[in-house]
Amino acid sequence: MSAPDGCWIVSLYEEVLDDLEAGELSVEFEGREPQALLAWAFEQFAPRIAISTAFQIDGSVLIDMAHAIDPNVKVFTVDTGRLPQETFELVEQVRERYPGIDLEILAPEAEHVSRMVGRHGPNLFYRQVEHRLLCCQVRKVLPLTKHLHSLDAWITGLRRDQSPTRADAPKVGWDETHELWKANPLADWDDARCWDYIRARGLPYNELHDRGYASIGCIHCTKPGLGREGRWTGLDKTECGLHAGETTGAPAVPAEAAR
Repeated sequence: MSAPDGCWIVSLYEEVLDDLEAGELSVEFEGREPQALLAWAFEQFAPRIAISTAFQIDGSVLIDMAHAIDPNVKVFTVDTGRLPQETFELVEQVRERYPGIDLEILAPEAEHVSRMVGRHGPNLFYRQVEHRLLCCQVRKVLPLTKHLHSLDAWITGLRRDQSPTRADAPKVGWDETHELWKANPLADWDDARCWDYIRARGLPYNELHDRGYASIGCIHCTKPGLGREGRWTGLDKTECGLHAGETTGAPAVPAEAAR
C-alpha cells in the first residue's frame, strides 16, 4: 500500500498508526493542494470512505474536487428535519451537476426526536445550551455516528479559520472519537479561497450566503453573521458536536430523549 513520498505506512487496515506516525502523515500534506490528499485518501480507503457535508461553501469545493477524481464519490449529509429550503434546493443542484455521485441523506431516529420533543417541546434549543446540545445530538450526531460505523475514513470541510475550536485541525489523522480516519483537505483554506474556487468553477452554492449568512445550519439556529457568529447566537455554543475533537462538548448519548 502506497503513501506520500517520504512517509512509509505499514498496512493501514492491519494496525492503527500511533500518534507519531499520524502526525508525520498530517505534516506530509501540509501546504499541498486539497486534491493531493483526496486522491491519496481514495486510494487508501475506497470504497469505505465518504465526504460529509452540510452543503456549505467548503462542501461545494470538496464535492467538485472529489468528483474530478472519482465521479462516483460517496457523499452524505444529515437532514435534521429543521434545514432551510435553500439547502434542499442546493442538494438538487448538486445532484444535477454531478449525476454520478452517491449522495446519501441521513435522518435522525424518529423515536428519539419524538421523545425529545415530547419532553422539552419542539423549540427546546431557544432556552439553554444543554437543550441545544441535546437537539444537535439527537438530530445530527447520532445519525452521523451510526453512519461512520460503515466507513474506514471520512472527509470533511473543516477549516482552521472557522472558529478557535478548529484552529489546530490537522489535514489528516486518526479520529479517536469515531475510531476511523478523518481527512480535512481544506483545513488551511479560508473563505476567500473557497469563494475564488466557487466563482472560477461556477459552482452552485446556498443562496443564503448572498443574504449575509456565512455559516448555515438548521433554520432556527442560523442567523446572518460573519464566521460562525450566526450560529446559536445568544448562547455559549459554537459547535454541534459532529467534530468531537474540536467542539465544546455534547452528551455522549441521548439520555433525556430516550426516556
